[in-house]
Amino acid sequence: MEHYDYLIVGAGLFGCVFAYRAKQAGKKCLVIDKRNHLGGNLYCEQVEGINVHKYGAHIFHTSSKQVWDFVNSIVEFNRYTNSPVANYKGTLYNLPFNMNTFYQMWGVTTPEAAQQKIEEQRQAVVEQMKAEGKSEPQNLEEQALMLVGNDIYERLIKGYTEKQWGRKCTELPAFIIKRLPVRLVFDNNYFNDKYQGIPIGGYNKLTEGLLAGVETKTSADFFENREYWESIADKIVFTGSIDQFFDYCYGKLEYRTVSFEQETIDTPNYQGNAVVNYTEAEVPYTRIIEHKHFEMFGQQVYDVPRTVISREYSTKWDLGKEPYYPVNDERNNQLAEKYRQLGATKKNVIFGGRLAEYKYYDMAPIVEKALNIEL
Repeated sequence: MEHYDYLIVGAGLFGCVFAYRAKQAGKKCLVIDKRNHLGGNLYCEQVEGINVHKYGAHIFHTSSKQVWDFVNSIVEFNRYTNSPVANYKGTLYNLPFNMNTFYQMWGVTTPEAAQQKIEEQRQAVVEQMKAEGKSEPQNLEEQALMLVGNDIYERLIKGYTEKQWGRKCTELPAFIIKRLPVRLVFDNNYFNDKYQGIPIGGYNKLTEGLLAGVETKTSADFFENREYWESIADKIVFTGSIDQFFDYCYGKLEYRTVSFEQETIDTPNYQGNAVVNYTEAEVPYTRIIEHKHFEMFGQQVYDVPRTVISREYSTKWDLGKEPYYPVNDERNNQLAEKYRQLGATKKNVIFGGRLAEYKYYDMAPIVEKALNIEL
């Protein structure tokens, strides 16, 4: 029987970066994944010459030079800048909230006029809360209204958020939306980070580079043959759901999941942007992704005669579906902390990633954590 220093359960970003580092350190690793491909949610499928993000849009962004230099040492990243657009009943607004948004919303042309409009609407909410004897927002709706006022909330936040979480904004905790970015400049760049982009050739290039020379096995479910998998390595790096690892002994954690309706369209340019959010409640999907815009710019868009879009739907998670987003309410946070404390007692297991830690991570913090974890 082959024996390994590390069995890495899950070929997502955390597992791949850890495997890369372990191999560089001379360790023998096996990476297994229950899916039939490597790369986890970063996996791309080529359709019509376009790298389709099969599990939703992934845009790499960071202010860490260490992280940026590392991923670019594996594969060069392009200059993609995330500038999503919101569609509310056929009217388009730039995101994040900036002077372009405020001009589209109210026709204001100066930062002072935009600030005044927001402040007027905020003050109306504050006065209403005082009249009701409230000193702090009691739910997400009140929090959002206190931050940006009624117009932005009704058109750009309410419907989208309720679709995303499957609950009314009045039933969601205020902390989910503690801060909303409001920029009094004409800047559609969604992220504040110094670096952002997409791997040239797609995310599979990053996965392949990280796992070069590492033994891998797909369609291998850790839980279907757990005793065997645990016997072949000194240590386990586990990136799956932490509650499943402990056989749900404290109960099941909750997630939101996402499903996609993919369509190939006989036009070179469907919506002119990679990401368009649909913020009205009556449209069932949360956004449409047009994948070619992540890697094709200018004339390149028209050099490929067809395009691929994905309509994204946020739904309740059940066992058997892919868990995406932790539901960070009080009940789940307390339950997750109990599992994390139990995980800390397992000295031969490293728990890493959003499922194993029950925390929402962007990609760059995952890379940073995997780079700095002790081998």
